[in-house]
Amino acid sequence: MIFRQFFEPISSTYTYLVGCEETGRAALVDPVLPAWQRDLEELNRLDLKLLFTLDTHIHADHISAAATLKRETGSLIAHPGCDALDCVDWPVEDGQLLTLGSLSLEPLFTPGHTDGHHAYRIGTRLLTGDALLIDGCGRTDFQNGDAATLYRSIHEKLFSLPEDTLVYPAHDYQGRRVSSIAQEKIRNPRLGAGKPLDAFVKIMDEMDLPYPKFIDYALPGNRQCGACPPGVPDDLQQYCGEIGESRQG
Repeated sequence: MIFRQFFEPISSTYTYLVGCEETGRAALVDPVLPAWQRDLEELNRLDLKLLFTLDTHIHADHISAAATLKRETGSLIAHPGCDALDCVDWPVEDGQLLTLGSLSLEPLFTPGHTDGHHAYRIGTRLLTGDALLIDGCGRTDFQNGDAATLYRSIHEKLFSLPEDTLVYPAHDYQGRRVSSIAQEKIRNPRLGAGKPLDAFVKIMDEMDLPYPKFIDYALPGNRQCGACPPGVPDDLQQYCGEIGESRQG
């Protein structure tokens, strides 16, 4: 398996490239609009054909590059079917494998951050999206999020996986790249060490996080699988334009 982790600095988002060495087919998970040319250059460098893009959920902090990459490469757009987006070619359902040559990606329905969130398991690697982060988790105060639902998703779906499963989140703001189920079960300050449900709900209810600065543009844009909507103010145009440089995760 070919596996790459890329970091997009504007929204602190990790994008994952997964490729089958036997067939040369590849997928990009959570591609970000400003960095689509970087991803395409890496695909070309590795002589891979992009079969599909795959988002974990409708993002509120960046615009997906799914529609742009479809236009440029002919790739399919895969996305959780429960979000019922008209632009999706491949509705994703819990447990229904996505085949990529000799590889299989297993969708895991993990609502709570949003009501349609899915994580994706590829062998011993787990792409957790915004549900489970390193020493944290996604917020639960918008897009039909719910703290109790997220707690159950993580404990029943993710923490039940083998402890040596590697955790690759969609974001990190401290330069961390990978964790493991064992580590998060022990030391995650919100969810680990046997933290009970009521304590987790209290933590999430008391976070008092600021309103996401790009959400009013990201949500309508991502309901179109990645279109930067009109009226984006000048100070947020960087979310729509091509970045000149991107640090690698």
